[in-house]
Amino acid sequence: MDRTVIAYVIYLVVSIALTVWVARTLSRNGRIFLADVLRGNEKLADAVNHLLVVGFYLVNLGFVALYLGDDETIRDTRGVFEALSTKLGVVLLVLGVMHLGNVYVLNRIRRRGVMEREQLPPVAPQQWIAPTAGA
Repeated sequence: MDRTVIAYVIYLVVSIALTVWVARTLSRNGRIFLADVLRGNEKLADAVNHLLVVGFYLVNLGFVALYLGDDETIRDTRGVFEALSTKLGVVLLVLGVMHLGNVYVLNRIRRRGVMEREQLPPVAPQQWIAPTAGA
């Protein structure tokens, strides 16, 4: 078997395994964060969490597939390691950027919700007072 094909197989196995592991970790731990962002609405948090995981898989696995090809033929074992380190390093960076992007957006939504909750009066108004003349 050609070394280039061996490098492709290793790249796909490791990249897919990393993507699945990161997605599961984010899904499991992100659910609590989403519930807070969505003010305790568990069903909505689960639905949003599932949609985010599906989108995460589509983007990352699509990137892994597009980044598979290479014009160079790998001639020795050192070339296998160099090609794998480059490809896996880029995949890990993309996974990290995707994760940070998700956390940033969700944190912005959470902050907006916290600000809205703080602007509500602590008790409901009990009466209405008409403005006085000259005030």
